[in-house]
Amino acid sequence: MITVHHLENSRSQRILWLLEELAVDYEVRRYERDKATKLAPPELQDVHPLGKSPVITDGNLTIAESGAIVEYLVNKYDAGRLGPGPTERDKVDYSFWLHYAEGSVMPLMLLSLFVGRIESAKMPFFVRPVARGIAGKIRTAYLDENVARHLGFMNEVLSDSEWFCGETLTAADIQMSFPIEAAEVRTNLAQSYPHLDRFLQRARALPTYQTALVKGGPYQLMGAAD
Repeated sequence: MITVHHLENSRSQRILWLLEELAVDYEVRRYERDKATKLAPPELQDVHPLGKSPVITDGNLTIAESGAIVEYLVNKYDAGRLGPGPTERDKVDYSFWLHYAEGSVMPLMLLSLFVGRIESAKMPFFVRPVARGIAGKIRTAYLDENVARHLGFMNEVLSDSEWFCGETLTAADIQMSFPIEAAEVRTNLAQSYPHLDRFLQRARALPTYQTALVKGGPYQLMGAAD
């Protein structure tokens, strides 16, 4: 039996969605974030030394990291529906999106989170101008331009197809869902990136996504870092 060690409002929600798509039996062990820090609780370190989510156990195996979990589950339990298509191009595209989600987009979303926290944090008045000045320079010199470039790139790809690898849902789309949901917290997708918005609405309408929400519990991304 697969156990998903599920941290509220985190990347592990998409693992539940993937398992629903795979129609695999699993159980959910829920963990709540620390109310002060919003970080994962120390109990997750009993499952994996990094104490992060997502992490799954399957028999004697313990597997961490979203991409590794997705690859493991698809390779073991998928009947060919959620993996890449038959051509070399299909396989390259699938691999790209599977790793792009955490390798390129999520670091920008996390940096945006931390910069936003600096800008809104309570601090002594004499420190505030310096801290916010540094945050502002990070935004203007690096962050805003790169976020816009990546969101624009993803939006353009989805202008030609319903999903990232074509007209059929793959595990790469499930992997991509979290960074797009993270972007939605910080950006008006419907106004600026309508194809990304339609991607999310299409995903959220799926019965498997809805069932995963029920099993995972309340899910609201407000900038928490796993």
